[in-house]
Amino acid sequence: MIQLTDSACEAVRSAIAGAKTPVEGIRIMVQSGGCSGFKYMMGLVSAPEPDDIIVEFDGVKVFVDAESGPHIEGTTVDFVVSLEQSGFAFDNPNAGSKCSCGKSFS
Repeated sequence: MIQLTDSACEAVRSAIAGAKTPVEGIRIMVQSGGCSGFKYMMGLVSAPEPDDIIVEFDGVKVFVDAESGPHIEGTTVDFVVSLEQSGFAFDNPNAGSKCSCGKSFS
């Protein structure tokens, strides 16, 4: 389904530890929009939705809604720190093209 690197897991764990309300995991989904057609959305959530696909990596729960699943099948999510930017990066084998920021694809 989807993979999280060790760096991404650590970033999610850090975000969960800093949350002000109880968090069970992170939701990753795809929505229409962005400069290439689809954009990735991520956020901490307190519970999964009934139709979510649930994947766990080293204690980090990832929730993917059923509609987004086919768009991100096989995707690896990493957390990258560089001089230009830091944040989550998506390596999606289903993307025909992606924008220069790496946050949207077609």
